[in-house]
Amino acid sequence: MRTGTSTAAGLLLGFALDRLLGDPRRCHPVAGFGSAAMALETKTYRDSRAAGVLHEVVLVGSATAVGLLAWRATPGRVLLTAAATWTVLGGRSLARTGHAMADRLAADDLAGARELLPSLCGRDPEVLDADGLARAALESIAENTSDATVAPLFWGAVAGIPGLLAYRAINTLDAMIGYRNERYRKFGWAAARTDDVANLAPARLTGLLTAALAPLVGGRPTAAWRAWRRDADSHPSPNAGVAESTMAGALGVRLGGRTQYRHGVEMRPTLGDGPPPRVADLRRAVTLSEAVQLAAALTAAGMAAARGR
Repeated sequence: MRTGTSTAAGLLLGFALDRLLGDPRRCHPVAGFGSAAMALETKTYRDSRAAGVLHEVVLVGSATAVGLLAWRATPGRVLLTAAATWTVLGGRSLARTGHAMADRLAADDLAGARELLPSLCGRDPEVLDADGLARAALESIAENTSDATVAPLFWGAVAGIPGLLAYRAINTLDAMIGYRNERYRKFGWAAARTDDVANLAPARLTGLLTAALAPLVGGRPTAAWRAWRRDADSHPSPNAGVAESTMAGALGVRLGGRTQYRHGVEMRPTLGDGPPPRVADLRRAVTLSEAVQLAAALTAAGMAAARGR
Protein backbone atom coordinates (compact mmCIF):
# COMPACT_ATOMS: atom_id res chain seq x y z
CA MET A 1 0.00 0.00 0.00
CA ARG A 2 1.36 3.43 -0.93
CA THR A 3 2.35 5.84 1.81
CA GLY A 4 -0.41 8.33 1.02
CA THR A 5 -3.07 5.62 0.91
CA SER A 6 -1.93 4.03 4.16
CA THR A 7 -1.88 7.43 5.86
CA ALA A 8 -5.38 8.22 4.63
CA ALA A 9 -6.68 4.86 5.81
CA GLY A 10 -4.99 5.23 9.20
CA LEU A 11 -6.38 8.74 9.73
CA LEU A 12 -9.93 7.60 8.97
CA LEU A 13 -9.62 4.51 11.16
CA GLY A 14 -8.17 6.54 14.02
CA PHE A 15 -10.95 9.11 13.69
CA ALA A 16 -13.52 6.30 13.82
CA LEU A 17 -11.87 4.91 16.97
CA ASP A 18 -12.09 8.32 18.62
CA ARG A 19 -15.77 8.62 17.72
CA LEU A 20 -16.52 5.12 19.02
CA LEU A 21 -14.29 4.94 22.10
CA GLY A 22 -13.28 8.47 23.06
CA ASP A 23 -9.99 9.03 24.85
CA PRO A 24 -8.07 6.02 26.16
CA ARG A 25 -9.18 5.56 29.77
CA ARG A 26 -5.95 4.18 31.13
CA CYS A 27 -2.34 5.09 30.48
CA HIS A 28 -3.21 7.88 28.08
CA PRO A 29 0.00 8.73 26.16
CA VAL A 30 -0.78 12.45 26.19
CA ALA A 31 -1.09 12.39 29.97
CA GLY A 32 2.21 10.54 30.11
CA PHE A 33 3.80 13.19 27.93
CA GLY A 34 2.45 15.88 30.23
CA SER A 35 3.94 14.16 33.27
CA ALA A 36 7.30 13.90 31.51
CA ALA A 37 7.12 17.59 30.58
CA MET A 38 6.44 18.54 34.21
CA ALA A 39 9.38 16.45 35.38
CA LEU A 40 11.68 17.98 32.80
CA GLU A 41 10.54 21.48 33.75
CA THR A 42 12.04 21.01 37.21
CA LYS A 43 15.41 20.71 35.46
CA THR A 44 15.08 23.17 32.59
CA TYR A 45 13.10 26.02 34.14
CA ARG A 46 14.76 29.40 34.15
CA ASP A 47 13.12 32.78 33.83
CA SER A 48 14.38 33.18 30.28
CA ARG A 49 13.30 32.58 26.70
CA ALA A 50 16.40 30.53 25.98
CA ALA A 51 15.46 27.99 28.66
CA GLY A 52 11.94 27.80 27.26
CA VAL A 53 13.28 27.19 23.76
CA LEU A 54 15.44 24.34 25.06
CA HIS A 55 12.45 22.85 26.90
CA GLU A 56 10.32 23.05 23.74
CA VAL A 57 12.98 21.59 21.45
CA VAL A 58 13.72 18.63 23.71
CA LEU A 59 10.09 17.62 24.19
CA VAL A 60 8.77 18.27 20.67
CA GLY A 61 11.91 16.71 19.23
CA SER A 62 11.40 13.60 21.35
CA ALA A 63 7.78 13.24 20.25
CA THR A 64 8.79 13.67 16.62
CA ALA A 65 11.53 11.07 16.97
CA VAL A 66 9.03 8.55 18.35
CA GLY A 67 6.77 9.33 15.40
CA LEU A 68 9.60 8.78 12.93
CA LEU A 69 10.41 5.40 14.47
CA ALA A 70 6.76 4.34 14.16
CA TRP A 71 6.61 5.70 10.62
CA ARG A 72 9.47 3.41 9.56
CA ALA A 73 7.39 0.32 10.45
CA THR A 74 6.06 -0.07 6.92
CA PRO A 75 4.10 -3.34 7.37
CA GLY A 76 1.98 -1.95 10.21
CA ARG A 77 1.76 1.67 9.11
CA VAL A 78 -2.03 1.78 8.79
CA LEU A 79 -2.60 0.43 12.30
CA LEU A 80 0.14 2.57 13.82
CA THR A 81 -1.24 5.67 12.12
CA ALA A 82 -4.71 4.77 13.40
CA ALA A 83 -3.40 4.28 16.94
CA ALA A 84 -1.52 7.59 16.85
CA THR A 85 -4.55 9.39 15.44
CA TRP A 86 -6.83 7.97 18.13
CA THR A 87 -4.30 8.97 20.79
CA VAL A 88 -4.01 12.62 19.75
CA LEU A 89 -7.66 13.35 18.91
CA GLY A 90 -10.10 14.63 21.48
CA GLY A 91 -13.22 15.16 19.41
CA ARG A 92 -15.61 12.78 21.10
CA SER A 93 -14.60 13.93 24.56
CA LEU A 94 -15.11 17.54 23.49
CA ALA A 95 -18.60 16.85 22.14
CA ARG A 96 -19.56 14.73 25.14
CA THR A 97 -18.45 17.45 27.55
CA GLY A 98 -20.37 20.07 25.56
CA HIS A 99 -23.55 17.99 25.73
CA ALA A 100 -23.05 17.41 29.46
CA MET A 101 -22.59 21.14 30.04
CA ALA A 102 -25.79 21.90 28.11
CA ASP A 103 -27.69 19.27 30.12
CA ARG A 104 -26.55 20.73 33.44
CA LEU A 105 -27.36 24.29 32.42
CA ALA A 106 -30.78 23.22 31.15
CA ALA A 107 -31.44 21.61 34.55
CA ASP A 108 -30.27 24.78 36.38
CA ASP A 109 -27.46 22.73 37.90
CA LEU A 110 -24.97 25.59 38.14
CA ALA A 111 -22.79 23.78 40.65
CA GLY A 112 -22.46 20.82 38.28
CA ALA A 113 -21.80 23.12 35.31
CA ARG A 114 -19.08 24.98 37.24
CA GLU A 115 -17.50 21.68 38.21
CA LEU A 116 -17.41 20.63 34.55
CA LEU A 117 -16.05 23.86 33.05
CA PRO A 118 -12.34 23.29 33.88
CA SER A 119 -12.37 20.28 31.56
CA LEU A 120 -13.14 22.71 28.72
CA CYS A 121 -11.16 25.86 29.55
CA GLY A 122 -9.14 27.69 32.17
CA ARG A 123 -11.67 30.31 33.23
CA ASP A 124 -12.75 30.79 36.82
CA PRO A 125 -16.15 29.03 36.99
CA GLU A 126 -17.06 30.41 40.41
CA VAL A 127 -17.62 33.94 39.05
CA LEU A 128 -19.78 32.84 36.09
CA ASP A 129 -23.56 32.68 35.95
CA ALA A 130 -25.50 30.43 33.57
CA ASP A 131 -25.02 32.76 30.58
CA GLY A 132 -21.32 33.11 31.33
CA LEU A 133 -20.91 29.35 31.57
CA ALA A 134 -22.72 28.85 28.26
CA ARG A 135 -20.53 31.42 26.55
CA ALA A 136 -17.31 30.00 28.01
CA ALA A 137 -18.27 26.48 26.93
CA LEU A 138 -19.25 27.57 23.44
CA GLU A 139 -16.06 29.55 22.89
CA SER A 140 -14.02 26.60 24.12
CA ILE A 141 -15.84 24.19 21.80
CA ALA A 142 -15.17 26.50 18.86
CA GLU A 143 -11.45 26.79 19.63
CA ASN A 144 -10.96 23.14 20.54
CA THR A 145 -12.73 21.90 17.42
CA SER A 146 -9.61 23.19 15.69
CA ASP A 147 -7.05 22.27 18.36
CA ALA A 148 -8.40 18.85 19.32
CA THR A 149 -9.38 17.49 15.90
CA VAL A 150 -8.82 19.59 12.79
CA ALA A 151 -5.19 20.51 13.53
CA PRO A 152 -3.91 17.01 14.39
CA LEU A 153 -5.70 15.59 11.33
CA PHE A 154 -4.18 18.31 9.17
CA TRP A 155 -0.66 17.61 10.38
CA GLY A 156 -1.26 13.88 10.10
CA ALA A 157 -2.13 14.39 6.44
CA VAL A 158 0.95 16.56 5.91
CA ALA A 159 3.54 14.55 7.85
CA GLY A 160 2.02 11.23 8.94
CA ILE A 161 2.68 9.87 12.41
CA PRO A 162 5.51 12.36 13.13
CA GLY A 163 3.13 15.19 12.30
CA LEU A 164 0.44 13.80 14.60
CA LEU A 165 2.74 13.37 17.59
CA ALA A 166 4.68 16.60 17.07
CA TYR A 167 1.48 18.64 16.86
CA ARG A 168 0.02 17.10 20.01
CA ALA A 169 3.28 17.78 21.85
CA ILE A 170 3.25 21.42 20.70
CA ASN A 171 -0.37 21.96 21.67
CA THR A 172 0.04 20.23 25.04
CA LEU A 173 3.05 22.36 25.94
CA ASP A 174 1.16 25.51 25.02
CA ALA A 175 -1.65 24.44 27.36
CA MET A 176 0.86 23.79 30.14
CA ILE A 177 3.23 26.76 29.95
CA GLY A 178 2.06 29.11 27.20
CA TYR A 179 0.80 31.75 29.63
CA ARG A 180 1.63 35.42 30.09
CA ASN A 181 1.87 35.24 33.87
CA GLU A 182 4.90 35.94 36.02
CA ARG A 183 6.31 32.40 35.87
CA TYR A 184 5.83 31.68 32.19
CA ARG A 185 6.00 35.05 30.42
CA LYS A 186 9.53 34.26 29.25
CA PHE A 187 9.84 30.49 29.75
CA GLY A 188 6.54 29.80 27.96
CA TRP A 189 7.19 32.18 25.06
CA ALA A 190 8.51 29.49 22.71
CA ALA A 191 5.63 27.14 23.50
CA ALA A 192 3.02 29.82 22.79
CA ARG A 193 4.65 31.04 19.57
CA THR A 194 5.23 27.51 18.24
CA ASP A 195 1.58 26.66 18.86
CA ASP A 196 0.50 29.82 17.03
CA VAL A 197 2.50 28.81 13.97
CA ALA A 198 1.35 25.18 14.07
CA ASN A 199 -2.30 26.25 14.13
CA LEU A 200 -2.25 28.93 11.42
CA ALA A 201 -3.39 26.66 8.59
CA PRO A 202 -5.64 24.33 10.64
CA ALA A 203 -7.56 27.23 12.21
CA ARG A 204 -8.34 28.63 8.79
CA LEU A 205 -9.42 25.22 7.54
CA THR A 206 -11.70 25.07 10.58
CA GLY A 207 -13.13 28.45 9.67
CA LEU A 208 -13.82 27.38 6.09
CA LEU A 209 -15.52 24.16 7.15
CA THR A 210 -17.55 25.94 9.85
CA ALA A 211 -18.82 28.50 7.34
CA ALA A 212 -19.61 25.86 4.74
CA LEU A 213 -21.54 23.68 7.22
CA ALA A 214 -23.41 26.51 8.96
CA PRO A 215 -26.74 25.58 7.28
CA LEU A 216 -26.75 22.31 9.28
CA VAL A 217 -27.57 24.35 12.39
CA GLY A 218 -29.76 26.96 10.76
CA GLY A 219 -26.93 29.39 10.02
CA ARG A 220 -25.71 31.10 6.88
CA PRO A 221 -22.22 30.73 5.38
CA THR A 222 -22.20 34.42 4.48
CA ALA A 223 -22.81 35.42 8.11
CA ALA A 224 -20.00 33.15 9.30
CA TRP A 225 -17.65 34.51 6.65
CA ARG A 226 -18.55 38.12 7.48
CA ALA A 227 -17.89 37.60 11.19
CA TRP A 228 -14.54 35.98 10.39
CA ARG A 229 -13.38 38.79 8.11
CA ARG A 230 -14.62 41.55 10.41
CA ASP A 231 -13.87 40.26 13.91
CA ALA A 232 -11.14 37.59 13.90
CA ASP A 233 -8.18 39.97 13.77
CA SER A 234 -9.33 41.78 16.92
CA HIS A 235 -8.91 38.61 19.00
CA PRO A 236 -5.62 38.31 20.93
CA SER A 237 -5.02 34.88 19.38
CA PRO A 238 -4.40 34.72 15.60
CA ASN A 239 -6.08 31.32 15.50
CA ALA A 240 -8.75 31.19 18.21
CA GLY A 241 -10.16 34.41 16.73
CA VAL A 242 -10.85 32.63 13.45
CA ALA A 243 -12.53 29.61 15.04
CA GLU A 244 -14.60 31.62 17.53
CA SER A 245 -15.73 34.40 15.19
CA THR A 246 -16.75 31.95 12.47
CA MET A 247 -18.69 29.86 14.97
CA ALA A 248 -20.38 33.01 16.31
CA GLY A 249 -21.40 34.04 12.79
CA ALA A 250 -22.65 30.56 11.94
CA LEU A 251 -24.82 30.44 15.07
CA GLY A 252 -25.95 34.07 14.96
CA VAL A 253 -24.71 34.83 18.47
CA ARG A 254 -22.29 37.29 20.07
CA LEU A 255 -19.16 36.03 21.79
CA GLY A 256 -16.37 37.86 23.60
CA GLY A 257 -16.48 40.54 26.28
CA ARG A 258 -15.32 40.39 29.88
CA THR A 259 -13.48 37.11 30.43
CA GLN A 260 -12.50 35.97 33.93
CA TYR A 261 -9.48 33.69 34.24
CA ARG A 262 -7.88 32.47 37.44
CA HIS A 263 -4.92 34.76 36.74
CA GLY A 264 -7.08 37.84 36.14
CA VAL A 265 -9.63 39.52 33.88
CA GLU A 266 -9.30 40.10 30.13
CA MET A 267 -11.60 42.28 28.05
CA ARG A 268 -12.09 40.30 24.86
CA PRO A 269 -13.37 41.89 21.63
CA THR A 270 -16.90 41.22 20.48
CA LEU A 271 -17.22 38.43 17.91
CA GLY A 272 -20.35 38.04 15.78
CA ASP A 273 -23.76 39.66 15.90
CA GLY A 274 -26.85 38.78 17.87
CA PRO A 275 -27.66 37.89 21.48
CA PRO A 276 -25.33 36.14 23.93
CA PRO A 277 -25.43 32.35 23.55
CA ARG A 278 -27.98 30.27 25.43
CA VAL A 279 -28.20 26.55 26.14
CA ALA A 280 -29.83 25.84 22.78
CA ASP A 281 -26.96 27.60 21.04
CA LEU A 282 -24.46 25.48 22.95
CA ARG A 283 -26.17 22.34 21.65
CA ARG A 284 -26.06 23.75 18.11
CA ALA A 285 -22.36 24.47 18.55
CA VAL A 286 -21.69 20.85 19.51
CA THR A 287 -23.63 19.63 16.46
CA LEU A 288 -21.67 21.95 14.18
CA SER A 289 -18.39 20.94 15.83
CA GLU A 290 -19.08 17.27 15.16
CA ALA A 291 -19.90 18.01 11.52
CA VAL A 292 -16.69 20.01 11.12
CA GLN A 293 -14.69 17.19 12.68
CA LEU A 294 -16.08 14.65 10.21
CA ALA A 295 -15.46 16.97 7.28
CA ALA A 296 -11.91 17.54 8.51
CA ALA A 297 -11.26 13.79 8.68
CA LEU A 298 -12.44 13.35 5.09
CA THR A 299 -10.44 16.37 3.96
CA ALA A 300 -7.28 15.11 5.69
CA ALA A 301 -7.68 11.67 4.13
CA GLY A 302 -8.06 13.30 0.71
CA MET A 303 -4.95 15.43 1.34
CA ALA A 304 -2.90 12.39 2.37
CA ALA A 305 -4.01 10.36 -0.62
CA ALA A 306 -3.25 13.23 -2.99
CA ARG A 307 0.15 13.77 -1.41
CA GLY A 308 0.93 10.09 -1.90
CA ARG A 309 0.12 10.30 -5.60
